[in-house]
Amino acid sequence: MGQYDILWKGMLEEVFEDLMRFIFPDIDKELDLKRGVTFLDKELGKLFPEPDKPAQIREVDKLVKVYRMDGTEKWILLHLEIQGWNDPKFARRMFQYYYRILDRYGRPVTALVIFTGRDRKYMPDRFEEEFLGTKIIYQYNTLCAFDYTDEELIASDNPFASAILVTKLIAIRAISDDRVFDLVLLKQKVLLTKLLFAKSYSEHKINAIMAFLNNYVVFKNPETYRIFKERVDKITGKKNTMGILEQIAEIKAAEALEKGRAEGEELANRRFVEYLLTNTDFSLDKIASEANVSLDFVNRIKEGIRTK
Repeated sequence: MGQYDILWKGMLEEVFEDLMRFIFPDIDKELDLKRGVTFLDKELGKLFPEPDKPAQIREVDKLVKVYRMDGTEKWILLHLEIQGWNDPKFARRMFQYYYRILDRYGRPVTALVIFTGRDRKYMPDRFEEEFLGTKIIYQYNTLCAFDYTDEELIASDNPFASAILVTKLIAIRAISDDRVFDLVLLKQKVLLTKLLFAKSYSEHKINAIMAFLNNYVVFKNPETYRIFKERVDKITGKKNTMGILEQIAEIKAAEALEKGRAEGEELANRRFVEYLLTNTDFSLDKIASEANVSLDFVNRIKEGIRTK
């Protein structure tokens, strides 16, 4: 199991009910989520062992038992396609999940697919096959992380919205300069941390999303992570309990990053502002505030994007 699989599996188990409410706002009229849910991953593993699964396929599958308001048991198949890639057999595989579960356990499932990539052409929502008057249409629910603007996700009080914001950090990988990448990612992670702790989420959900934030897109330089950790401690009011050697290492890390900041800061600010202009619906004033730059700077970047 890869890093992404582990991260997603752990996080999804903590926010599964929030995920259901995010996608189906009226789900509490249909399901008794207060009764809790049961993850049936062993059953799924028996049906799909996939020992020869290609390493480049990064996906997470979870089979979840829930209860309707009338007390009857239902199953939900949750499939996560990480980043998305051109798999022409994807829709057929979703149909195979359905009929194998139905055949083995006699339980039709509601399927939900989460795509974390940008390209919609890799995100089918149905399997269709027809021959000589026989026709099959298997349609399932889909969610694409990039269908939601940052602004509407930030405005949401649903913990799963915060998780989607974390997945959208994947767009920063387009920055090839490691130093600029770290500076932009640092600003974004600090922004998301402030947002997360401003919400009224339970402690275990905050911890699960923070673990996801820490590891989903990682810094190129370990020193940047130390600086991020220090800023998280300030945001959360956590008392510094590091030993003296760790504190010295932290200071040296900050000095090392600061050494190259003068020539890289403007470029990092430019990339960060470009990211906010093209990936959010924030006002220009808000972008200037989040990037800690002048409104004139934002307007210059916006004009540059327009003339490209």
